[in-house]
Formats: sequence, structure tokens, C-alpha cells
Amino acid sequence: MNIKSLNPKDIVLAYIFIINLITFISFGIDKRRSRKHRWRIPESTLLGLSLIGGSLGGLIGMYFFRHKTKKKKFTLGMPMLLGLNTYAIFSIYRALHI
Repeated sequence: MNIKSLNPKDIVLAYIFIINLITFISFGIDKRRSRKHRWRIPESTLLGLSLIGGSLGGLIGMYFFRHKTKKKKFTLGMPMLLGLNTYAIFSIYRALHI
């Protein structure tokens, strides 16, 4: 497969899938490190990954791993980031369709 033959929409979908997977895994790693009293992933990193497209993975990771569910920064912020990410993705798709 030639990189030039890739559809821009497919690239966007691949990015969204990968960033959400990375964010989900990051929440799991941070929870595991929390239980073992080890070095943690900074909250700013978890929120940053969510901001750049990984909010769905972060939100699922929060509840799957039961992690950061008592922090308002996350319980309020993640759904807002999901809305922002959804809007951005649809805007990008609309722009690519024209």
C-alpha cells in the first residue's frame, strides 16, 4: 500500500483509534501504578491525551479501571472533551468531504 493512496478520512480514523487506545491504556497503567505506589502518569498528560482526540478512550478507561472517578476535573472535564473531540472530528470530516 502506497502512502499516497490513503484516503484522508482513513488517516483521521486511524489517528482517532490509536490516540483513544493510547489514552485508555494510559489510564490503566496509571491505575496500576497507583495501586503499587509507584511513579504516576501526570494528570496533565492524561487530560492532554484526551484533549488531542483520546477523550472516548479516557472516559471508558476512567470507568473500566475505576480511576479518577472522584475527581471533578475528570468527571466533568472528560465528557466536555468528548463533546469537543466529536465536534472537531465532524468538522474535519465535513472539510474533507468538500
